[in-house]
Amino acid sequence: MPRIRNDPNLNICLDYASVPFAAARNQIINENVSEVQAVQILQNIWEVANDVEKVLWREQLEVDREQLQQQRLLQEEQEDRLEQEKLEEEETARKEERKKHKHKYMPIQATGIPDEPSITPSAYTTRKLDKGKYVELWYFTNDGLDEALTKKAIVDNDAMVLSTLADGSTAWITAASVRNASSVINDEDLTFEDFCQACPRFITAIE
Repeated sequence: MPRIRNDPNLNICLDYASVPFAAARNQIINENVSEVQAVQILQNIWEVANDVEKVLWREQLEVDREQLQQQRLLQEEQEDRLEQEKLEEEETARKEERKKHKHKYMPIQATGIPDEPSITPSAYTTRKLDKGKYVELWYFTNDGLDEALTKKAIVDNDAMVLSTLADGSTAWITAASVRNASSVINDEDLTFEDFCQACPRFITAIE
């Protein structure tokens, strides 16, 4: 159906009583229809046609609105899709950046300055703990830790030293495997102060 170009509600009925419409009037005029009646008939025909055109005009406007709304929805969907694709690309780029420079994006731990210095027992003590063997608490007292620091400063733990074994023979062993048994105090002989110092340190070491 051809598209209606102008709003029929704005149309004005033609002057069918004028000279240009004389031929149209003459086709209607007869012994039962006067010229005035012929003019009225022509006006009635125009009004009926105009009413039909008004209905078609309203339908055309409704179709136009629906099409415009559909186009708007399609455009919004396309914009949303493009925005989502952009966000996904940016997220992928961020992940690649983090993967490439992972140390740069490592979170900073919310830890303060330690209240106490770190406890470093002797290499002999550490190796015994790693093997799950019994270790005297004395090694975690102030005296035991001081001896570990002194020994570490004097002799490299990986250095080989000559030691007398239990059977009386001698052998070269690592310095970390040697302990000064004469200075070690058994657990039951520790003072209460030394015991209180050693226990928390021992627990920390085995955690």
